[in-house]
Amino acid sequence: MSDSRLELVERLFDAFNRRDEEDLAALCDEEMEFLAVTAEEVGRGAPYVGAGGLRQYLADVAQVWEELLITPEEVDGEGNRLLVRGRVYLRSRDLGIRDMPAAWIWETREGRFVRGEVFVDPDLAERRFAGVPS
Repeated sequence: MSDSRLELVERLFDAFNRRDEEDLAALCDEEMEFLAVTAEEVGRGAPYVGAGGLRQYLADVAQVWEELLITPEEVDGEGNRLLVRGRVYLRSRDLGIRDMPAAWIWETREGRFVRGEVFVDPDLAERRFAGVPS
C-alpha cells in the first residue's frame, strides 16, 4: 500500500471526525456516492451523492449520534479500490455506546474519492473487495 493512499484515507477520516465539510468536499469527487449505516437509522434508502449528499450525511450523523468517530487501522489497495479496516465509536441516548470493528470500501479517481460504502461486518467487506459473492 502506497503512503499516498494511506495518507488520503487518514485525511478523509480526520476531516469526517472534525465534521469539516470543506475538507471532505475537497477530498471527494463532485458526484461522489456514499452508502452509510447512518442512512438506515434516518430511514434513507438512497446513497448520499455529491457535496449536497455530504452535507446531508453530516446533518444525519448529528441527528442520530451524539458522538461518532472513525479510525482507520489497515488499508489495502487494488487498482483504484481501497479496503479500509478500522473501528467505529458511536454514542447516542437511544442506542447507548458502541465501539466496534468496521470496514469501508472506497473507489478513487485522480486522488479523490468517488464511491464509498460502510460495512459493520468487516468480513463481508473483505469478501466483497475480493469479488466473492455474498
